[in-house]
Amino acid sequence: MTTIALIGNPNTGKTSLFNALTSSYEYIGNWSGVTVEKKIGILTNKKGELIDLPGLYSLSPLSKDEGVTSKYLLEETPSILMNVVDASQLERNLHLTLQILEYGRPVVIALNMMDVAKARGIDIDISRLSQLLESPIVPVVARSEKGCEELLQSVDSNKESDMTFKIHYGDVLEKAINQFNDKLPMEVEHKRWLALQFFEGNQPVQEYVSAYLDSEWLQKLYDETKRALAIETGIDEIHKFIRHQRSKFIDSCMNLAVQVKISNKVTFSEKLDGVVTNKFLGIPIFLLFMYFTFKLTFEWVGTPLSDQLDHLLNGFLTDKLSMLLDTVGAAEFIKALILKGIIAGVGGVLVFVPQIFMLFLIISFIEDSGYMSRIATVMDRFMEGVGLNGKTFIPMIIGFGCNVPGIMAARTIEQPKERLLTILLTPLMSCSARLSVYSLFVGTFFTSHQAIIVLSLYVLGVVVALALAKLFSITLAKGEESMFVVELPPYRFPQWKTLSRSTWEKGKGFVRKAGTFIFGGSVFIWLLSYTGPHGWNVSIDQSFLHAIGSMIAPILHPIGFGNWQAGAALLTGFLAKEVVVSTMNIIYAAPSEVGLQGMITQFFSPLQAYSFMVFILLYVPCLATVGVIRKETASARWTWFSVGYALLTAYIISFLLYRIGLFIGFH
Repeated sequence: MTTIALIGNPNTGKTSLFNALTSSYEYIGNWSGVTVEKKIGILTNKKGELIDLPGLYSLSPLSKDEGVTSKYLLEETPSILMNVVDASQLERNLHLTLQILEYGRPVVIALNMMDVAKARGIDIDISRLSQLLESPIVPVVARSEKGCEELLQSVDSNKESDMTFKIHYGDVLEKAINQFNDKLPMEVEHKRWLALQFFEGNQPVQEYVSAYLDSEWLQKLYDETKRALAIETGIDEIHKFIRHQRSKFIDSCMNLAVQVKISNKVTFSEKLDGVVTNKFLGIPIFLLFMYFTFKLTFEWVGTPLSDQLDHLLNGFLTDKLSMLLDTVGAAEFIKALILKGIIAGVGGVLVFVPQIFMLFLIISFIEDSGYMSRIATVMDRFMEGVGLNGKTFIPMIIGFGCNVPGIMAARTIEQPKERLLTILLTPLMSCSARLSVYSLFVGTFFTSHQAIIVLSLYVLGVVVALALAKLFSITLAKGEESMFVVELPPYRFPQWKTLSRSTWEKGKGFVRKAGTFIFGGSVFIWLLSYTGPHGWNVSIDQSFLHAIGSMIAPILHPIGFGNWQAGAALLTGFLAKEVVVSTMNIIYAAPSEVGLQGMITQFFSPLQAYSFMVFILLYVPCLATVGVIRKETASARWTWFSVGYALLTAYIISFLLYRIGLFIGFH
């Protein structure tokens, strides 16, 4: 089967093109770092598989995700490379294109965003550019799938073509390349590309060739070449000389194949950026947007739909199932398991699906519109003040949906210590799993101010993360320089097809978890409430669940909710934050006419409810998040640290909020 490697700069539309060519769906976002691992799909014409590699500016990797591409090219031999190029940023994109052409495999160039280039007055002579680069070029608009059929045809007809592209780098470097190649064994492929990448400082390549060549000889060759180049050209670094030579070639391509109609007209993106990235207006606009988001989610659209679903699941469905079980003569144990365990546990979480999907719809809009990168730019000033940079805020924003992909997105951060801090701090972001808890409590205690209360929790998570970032950067990442590079793509109004697919892909994970993980957790929690030291079908006060919750209730008393029910719910919340609501539904076993909201008013005051939500926001990451922290840090010590510091932070802040609230007269 033909194997096509999809390679390009960040934010050139690679993932959109991948989805169009494979009729599959991968996560799309209009900012860099969406793809952090290679993804594989089968082409729509069934003639090959397409491998979507992380976006990168150079094959010499700076960040962990960029290293995926270099390692793939070293370990695999794709049939053909598909280079996605942003037609509106052609000159910059061609630096990576030249490195791909030097790899020595057939290349097809997908010239994407032709609509944006045309709008900017950029006219590209595709035939001439194709001759200069010695590779076929197909104009495409990935978002609308325009040109995709032609692209597949070009891949099919060029997969066996010979690749002869070569830039002459001058006598000194060419001599060094030949010496390098002569030393390599005959069976090693892509020798010239390996030599160039070695001299550029590509670390994975340097490690790869060290298995074939003596490290002392390699260092001697590198040093001698560096000295000779400095004498001949005055350029003191080999990688700078290579980039200089490529820039000269790119300049000639631009002069011969590209015309730009100069216009003094200010574009829509520039006008909008003047407002949304303004140093005074940027943050208030972002907060206003988030407030509008929570208004839609909790007051205008999401909650009314949730109320209808609650009536269907916990009213109509429960009554009908109860009648059916009575009719078939089901045992009391089976009835209790289904009605009080499964329906109460899973149904108690599923009622919040409309709110979850509404939030994901708006997050998808932010991602695909181009606003995500602007948020990172606006936050850079604040992040820099705490020892990080704006790029670290992108994984945190992704964490609003789910902490797991947020942590994985930290791979795009170049500095190891900043990457570590981002991994540690992203779990403080309020993920969608916590939303079910917020929905329950704000709908009960803060009916007139739901949006502002939830916004305060999201802001609190960010503020705490920034404060801890300052502390950790002084202690854990002291002395490391920060670097901030992020794309500012043009604004686009998202297509409904993209929005709906993105929302569904995010939201179906929540539904899938309800049908699997939460289902199993609900059954287990119900069994703990149904059994006790004295047997089965015991009262809740004699159950194992009561005993477990009672063990930690005294510890929680100083922060406002020292009852065993809260303690038991928090323990199960380590599995998944949604299970907190499942546990409460099972524990309180609320009659349908009262509901869970009516029951929790007997155990919480508004102040205690807010303290509980703050604790849920900040305390230990869920099991899946802990697992990905372990994987990304490759350290049990940092994994345990992430659990420990979050628990301590949650306790301290909940304690302060609750005690200050009591002092000033709240209840």
